[in-house]
Amino acid sequence: MEIFIISLVAFLAALLTFFSGFGLGTILTPVMMIFFPVDVAIAFTGIVHFSNNIFKLFIVGQKADKKVLIRFGIPAVFAAFLGSYVLINMDTDYVMYSYNLMGELQSISYVKFLISLLLIVFALIDLIPFFKQLKFGEKSLPFGGFLSGFFGGLSGNQGALRSSFLIKLNLEKQTFIATTVIISFFVDLTRLGVYSTNLLKINIGDYLILGVCSVTAAIIGAFIGNKLLKKVTIDSIRILVAFLILVLATGLLLGLI
Repeated sequence: MEIFIISLVAFLAALLTFFSGFGLGTILTPVMMIFFPVDVAIAFTGIVHFSNNIFKLFIVGQKADKKVLIRFGIPAVFAAFLGSYVLINMDTDYVMYSYNLMGELQSISYVKFLISLLLIVFALIDLIPFFKQLKFGEKSLPFGGFLSGFFGGLSGNQGALRSSFLIKLNLEKQTFIATTVIISFFVDLTRLGVYSTNLLKINIGDYLILGVCSVTAAIIGAFIGNKLLKKVTIDSIRILVAFLILVLATGLLLGLI
């Protein structure tokens, strides 16, 4: 039963998040954790996410904006390492506030609070008509890459920050998706290097069917998403990104993510 549920979630998440450039891991990881230990859940989510990005790389990667990849992507990857280093060496779990939810204590750190506010600001800029004409120029690419990468590394939510900035560049929809896919691919590549230590500790054979089914389901979801791309406008993608970012930010503020 768990294989069916996880594969179904992987399919739906890959389909829905094909346009936004983030969210598959955010949706799939909690579901994985219901059935498996945390280390297994995170490792296999990383594999599904990485495999899905490889597939998307082949179908849309050639449409990426090379200038954005270099000027935004390189600072983002560098800053992600820096943010991760800060996360490891600082007390970023210092609690800002906490509350009880259905008998469980939910605690929100200063880092999560800061990230959630940043995400909300980006999302509202897309949803408030006054800001819809706002456009980020080429000069802002390194700064945007560094900002999204650093806070992404610090919080673990790199995709949301990356998409929230790139969507402001007013790229063509295919270019936006392709560019986020390639940057995400290199981020995943570095993450799997960390996850590999956990994968070596478990018996892969016990989870082989799960891996094949969930990866296949995610690829099918991405394939259908690509077919629907022609029917989707860039404005609808902007709204979808903003909505998903608000959901993620709310989850962070409530301590649910």
